[in-house]
Amino acid sequence: MYPHWTENDVLVDGIQIHYTRTGDGNKPPLLLLHGFSDDGMCWLPVARDLEAEYDLILPDARGHGRSARVRPGEDVNMPADIAGLIRLLGLKKPIIGGHSMGGSVTSQVAAAYPELVGALILEDPGWFVPAPREEKEPEPPRSNPWFDFLLSAAGQSTESIVEKCRADSPLWQEAELLPWALSKQRFDVHTMETINLRRIDYLEVVRAIQCPTLLITADPAMGALVTPEMAGEVMALNPKVREAHVPGVGHSIRRDDYPGFMSAVRAFLKETAS
Repeated sequence: MYPHWTENDVLVDGIQIHYTRTGDGNKPPLLLLHGFSDDGMCWLPVARDLEAEYDLILPDARGHGRSARVRPGEDVNMPADIAGLIRLLGLKKPIIGGHSMGGSVTSQVAAAYPELVGALILEDPGWFVPAPREEKEPEPPRSNPWFDFLLSAAGQSTESIVEKCRADSPLWQEAELLPWALSKQRFDVHTMETINLRRIDYLEVVRAIQCPTLLITADPAMGALVTPEMAGEVMALNPKVREAHVPGVGHSIRRDDYPGFMSAVRAFLKETAS
């Protein structure tokens, strides 16, 4: 973290939420929400590049980073956490950006608390349509290498996790690696048991968004979640949403093609400021 940045903790309905901030309230607020198992500092390159123009607030979601741990079976309402943070910090209609889980939370904040949000930036949000309930007995859980890694990360050295990230993600810039590694060591594994409790049909959420929204998409064949069909349906459903497609990359758009991601973001920020 840079010396002129600050970090703090607030209580949102009794829940400790940790955040890092680049400014002091004298610039337009830009709140960035991280993906599952990341934390606020995983936005480091973006925050560094935009801090001259914006006051960036980078919270750690509950169960992530230095925010409150999660009790097994707890009802985790991340959109309410963010709405409470916005109110406690006195942010006036911030732009909110989010990646993956953070993109889903971002869209839900805008849908449920439209009076709090100025605009949205959604980087391949974790949207889905809930599957119907099945009456048959659930199948036993299958082994998940990603979850297995998260379960073991706290016992690994930071250097070994950095090396894993460097090997697995050669397109990422060096500044991404250490924050990513530290976020995995700080991740509360109990979050894996609670994260699915508040999944909402993304079409219901999109229908309720009332502010300008940038949906940044990539290639499903490379791991992106939002398909061209989903993007088209979303824009047909809500004219407030526009798409910026970054080709040749997957789910971690800003990390795999940072210039392409930032070009789309800067164009949108310029448009919303005018």
